[in-house]
Parts: sequence; structure tokens; C-alpha cells
Amino acid sequence: MERKQAEYNNLDERYAIQGEKYQGQQYSHIYFTRLHHMRNLLHALVPSWKPHLPVTTVLGLEEGKDCIIVGTLYKHMKLKPSILDEYSKERSAIPLVKPHNFMHPDDHLILEDESGRVTLAGAIPPAAYVTGVVVGLHGKETSAGNFLVEDVLEAGLPPQITSPSINEDKYVVFVSGLSVGSDSFNPLQFQLLIDHITGHLGDENEQTIASNIVRVVVAGNSVHILPRFFNGQTVASKDQSRIAEPIKELDIMLTQLVASLPLDMMPGSNDPANFSLPQQPLHRCLFSGASTYNTFSSCSNPHQFELDSVQFIGTSGQNIDDLYKYSDAKDKLEFMERTLRWRHLAPTAPNSLGCYPYTDKDPFLIESCPHVYFIGNQDKYETRLLQGPEKQKVRLICIPRFCDSGVAVMLNLRNLECSMLSFSTSFDA
Repeated sequence: MERKQAEYNNLDERYAIQGEKYQGQQYSHIYFTRLHHMRNLLHALVPSWKPHLPVTTVLGLEEGKDCIIVGTLYKHMKLKPSILDEYSKERSAIPLVKPHNFMHPDDHLILEDESGRVTLAGAIPPAAYVTGVVVGLHGKETSAGNFLVEDVLEAGLPPQITSPSINEDKYVVFVSGLSVGSDSFNPLQFQLLIDHITGHLGDENEQTIASNIVRVVVAGNSVHILPRFFNGQTVASKDQSRIAEPIKELDIMLTQLVASLPLDMMPGSNDPANFSLPQQPLHRCLFSGASTYNTFSSCSNPHQFELDSVQFIGTSGQNIDDLYKYSDAKDKLEFMERTLRWRHLAPTAPNSLGCYPYTDKDPFLIESCPHVYFIGNQDKYETRLLQGPEKQKVRLICIPRFCDSGVAVMLNLRNLECSMLSFSTSFDA
């Protein structure tokens, strides 16, 4: 079987922290950098939005006077967990809440800039925003000292390079949440996926489609290691092999794939990688078999790359899962759309999502609109084509956990159309 090729360019340099030096710095730097960058963008949009209104700072607000202020949102949340709660002398009167969401009707927003902070009221729903988003607001200060919002200015989708013209079918396969070593992992199911991709399954027509697959992206949570091994205690020698076993099994299966086509390996929240974003590439020594092939690429999370000039950006899902805890939307795709409109992959970092304390940059800022934006480890497969005001087109993809669903996602580079690859091994009568 002759496989098609696609030109690949890895763009993960911005997420590398090897050159960074930690000297005990705090997180104020990353917020300052974010505000400085986003304020310049928003100020440039004001003349076409509300040209007749003055732009001022929080300190420069005057009661009853219409103006525009730009700053970082802080969301005060009654139910947001705090490490200090563990040391509280009094038992909290707050009822126990479901761990998946911490929203409350009493939540409210505050806007901050270098000069001060002001509580917001009016036409800005707290449920739709999270801490860390930079916005412009039209409104006026009230007698109570609050800022009554009349309109909100978001940065909107960033500019996008023109979609390349691809005249033949070329596919990228996304899979996530393999969870090798967990009770829900089905090795036969994964082997069926491997056999399909490598062309060892199906009739001539299916093998032709398989030959058009140019890359596989594994979007995090590939192994499952029991949490009791991460309690900080020395691991007994008999348990060390139990930790290594899932990784060895994964390596054997990945080796079958990389012997046939290129593969990108992203870390996830359950993988043996650093916890904070950006997660650095999994060390190649973990994959003694797969890493001997030059088709194997260990990548960061987030992961950014080009394939035949089609721009991709994606994560293993932590950024969107965190938004789900602290805000509200009809589905995960809407959260993804918001991050593009806010021009920030992970606005809740570092407030509720761990990230490295950068001093002079915020690597999660989205400066160019991707053609494909994907997140891994979701409950179900979802996709939508998002269209922007300047003819931007972005394929949004939620990749389901393979161990639960048996579903991988196949994307056609020619037209950005998506389809499911579903594998079942149920032998029930």
C-alpha cells in the first residue's frame, strides 16, 4: 500500500520552557503581559466600534459619564474552592456542590487594570465569562461606585491566512483518552483502529481511504497509572513494573502505527508529564520502540502545527474542561468558540488552571486563527464549522475518550470535513 504524504511543520517552540529560568517569580507578570497585549488590540478596535467615546482607566472614571474602559475580568465566585477552606475554624455553611461546576447566582464580575478595580453591573452576564479574559466595556460609573455596562467589546477571531487549495483527499486521524492500563481500556478495540489505519482491515475501498491517512494525532491521556502510586512515597520494587506496564503496552501498539505513518504524541492530565500547562513533550525514553522511528514526534500540550499549510492548534482538553467548571455554555464547542473570540487558549490559567509563571510572555495568546481547533478527552464527539466576520473558517472538533466510546475522528484536509471512526468489540448475544 502506497501512502500519501503531507508537508509537516511543528510550531510548538512557543510552548517550550527549557529556556525559561524559574527564580521564584509570581503570576502577576503573565497577567500584565496579557493585559498589555490585548489592550493594544482592543484599543485598535475602538474607533470602528464606538469612535465618539473616550477611553479611560478605572481610576479616571467619572460618575454618570459615558466612556470605555479596558481591563482584565475577575469573577468573584461564592462556591469556588479555596485551599484556605481546609484551615477554616468554622464549618462552611455553603452546601456541597457537584464537582463539575462551581457557579452560583450571586457570582459577579470585577474589571481590573493597573490603576484599580471596579465592580461591574448591567449588560455583561457573569455566567458567560471567567477570570483572566481581557475585554473593553462601554458604560458609566454609578453613584454606588459600580460600572454599569452597556456594551462589551471582545477581540474577536484573529486574522487567518488563506486556506490552501488541496485537490486530493488527505486525512488526519485524531484519537485521545486511550487510557492503556485502565479497566475501561479494550486492547482489541485499539488494535482494530491500528489495523484500519495501517491498511490491514477492510476491503479495497477502505484500504484506499487508509492509504490517504497522512498523520495520526494522539491527544493526551494515553496511559492510566493508579493514583496511589503518586502519593509521594517510595514505590516498592514489585510496584515499579506495574507502573511501567501500561507504558510498555502503549509503546508496542504505537510502534505498529509509526512503522506505517507519522504520529504526534501529546501529553494529557493523566500522563507521566508535568502537571502545569504548557505540558512538555513526553520523554522519548518512555517509548523505546516507537522512538526509533523518525515518524514518531513527541509534542507539547497545547500542540500547534501545519500540515500542507493547514493550520492546527489543539489541547488535551484541560483548558475547556476548566471553563466548564467556572462558566456556562450550551456545549463544549461554544467554549472553544469563546477562547477564539477572546484570543486566548487558556484564560483561566493561572487562576484555576495550572501554568508556568512566565515573566515576559503569555504563550496561550492566539495570534493567528487556525483552520482546525481540536480538544481531546471529551464525553462525546462534537464538531462545527465556525465562520468569522472576515471570512475565517475554523473546524472545531471535540475528540471523545477512546476507552469509553471506541471513537476516533478523521479529518479531510481538502475540505475540513469530519467523520467518525467507530470500533466496537461487543460480543453480547
